[in-house]
Amino acid sequence: MIKRFIIAFILLVLVCGGIVGFNLFRDNAMQQFFATMKPPAATVSTMTVKPSEWTPGVEAIGTVSAVRGVDLAVEAAGIVKDILFHANQKVEANAGLLQLDDAAERADLEATKAQAALDQTALTRALELQKRGVGSESTLDSARAAASASTSQVNRLQAVLEQKLLTAPFSGTVGIPRIDLGQYLTPGTSVATLQDLETMRADFSVPEQQLPLLKIGQTVRLGVGDGELPFTGTIRGIDPKIDPASRLVTVRAEVANPEAKLTPGQFVQVRVELPEENNVLTVPQTALTSSLYGDFVFVVRPAKPAAANGAAPAAAAEPEEKPAADPAAEAPAAKPEEQTAAAPAEPTAEEQKPQLVLAQVFVKPGRRNAGLVEILEGIAPGDEVVTAGQNRLSAGMSVAVDNTIDPTKPANQQAAQK
Repeated sequence: MIKRFIIAFILLVLVCGGIVGFNLFRDNAMQQFFATMKPPAATVSTMTVKPSEWTPGVEAIGTVSAVRGVDLAVEAAGIVKDILFHANQKVEANAGLLQLDDAAERADLEATKAQAALDQTALTRALELQKRGVGSESTLDSARAAASASTSQVNRLQAVLEQKLLTAPFSGTVGIPRIDLGQYLTPGTSVATLQDLETMRADFSVPEQQLPLLKIGQTVRLGVGDGELPFTGTIRGIDPKIDPASRLVTVRAEVANPEAKLTPGQFVQVRVELPEENNVLTVPQTALTSSLYGDFVFVVRPAKPAAANGAAPAAAAEPEEKPAADPAAEAPAAKPEEQTAAAPAEPTAEEQKPQLVLAQVFVKPGRRNAGLVEILEGIAPGDEVVTAGQNRLSAGMSVAVDNTIDPTKPANQQAAQK
């Protein structure tokens, strides 16, 4: 009985010891594995910093309007007889657009013309009698005054009659009619808008600090808010007075609009081009990261060969020890270590590439333009800066460079190039 108990106790100790030993061996193996395991290199896109040309500019938000644009209104009261235009019709200057009922004015004009003809005949007769010496001066003066008054009355009625016809003051595109046939209109009633879309103007405001940078005739680029500025114009006017409330100054630019892509009242982004500068260090805006501690970029640099630095002195010291008194005795003892340190296995193609690591460099950014940002301090020409793939990066990480994607270009353009 005691023998069986001892055997069972021994077996239990062996099983428990095996389990504990296995767990210790497993934990030790896992620690060694994770201690020697290197995380995979993160893939990033980079660019080499070099001096480039930089076109600074003044950016603002503006509103577009037509150089020639008005809301048409009638001058006289009347009932709408005929609408001579339709929406979005291009009309020429002096083209008729709206006809009011003018029957009464035409009748008055005809009666006045008849009276004017009669007064002119009386004036002619008075002049003839004066030449014969049988007419008085008072009769001639009365006839001349009556003829002049009749002519003025005809001209007045003719002007009233012309006010019954609304005409286009200039060539352009007419808008949607705001009146209907048979509607009674009073003077000043708006009929439609007329806009000349060939040339547009953009009014925008800039801070007073940037006023010395602006001049008449400078190039202005405009866009409708999608990031691109396809329209080009020039500055035509700068308000000589600064708004004391907002400290802004109003600027007006003109831009050609032959395809009518700009519409009056439209919101636009404006950029005034300033003289070009050289030797400016720039990086894509995607390379710049902002934090509570400042703005920084990741710079790719070769890793320092720490292991190779420790083995190099030993390998270099061996040739000085070999000419010792008994080289044959030293050779067997040094052979295993020499084979391990001095004759490693041949590296593969991937291992032959220099290992790249990241360095976090704080920089001082400057102006921005066209997806680029100026760097005033922190980097130098020749530095390789990460432009894409900064997610979850940190200083000292190993990276692999893949520059097949350019973050400064839209994705659709890169797909088309491939």
